[in-house]
Amino acid sequence: MQSKLLLTALMLAAFSPMQVNGHHSHGNYNMLEYEHLTGTVTEVHWVNPHSWVYIEVADEQGETAIWALEAAAATTLTRQGLSADTIAAGDTVSVRCHQLRDGANGCLLGFLTPEGGVEVEWD
Repeated sequence: MQSKLLLTALMLAAFSPMQVNGHHSHGNYNMLEYEHLTGTVTEVHWVNPHSWVYIEVADEQGETAIWALEAAAATTLTRQGLSADTIAAGDTVSVRCHQLRDGANGCLLGFLTPEGGVEVEWD
């Protein structure tokens, strides 16, 4: 009897309509501090599950490096009023992001400000 009850409960749970929200951990980013960067957009990948923005940033010595910025999903960004045309290669942007814990040139993109524009959340 108990096995039939358990099987019935499992079947009901398996076929019950439910929404499942999953999200990756941000444990690889330093979530306690923001890195402030200004650079030129080199690529934009408007995709799910995470969009990516690549910017070329110059340091104090004038040396440039490409930074990979992980943003929210394209569907989430669209719901926030953004589109694939919001920024494009060649645009100058300023960002506030959470840098990778290992110090590499990568960030979880929090906020982006296009040149002459208004800061918008991208996560």
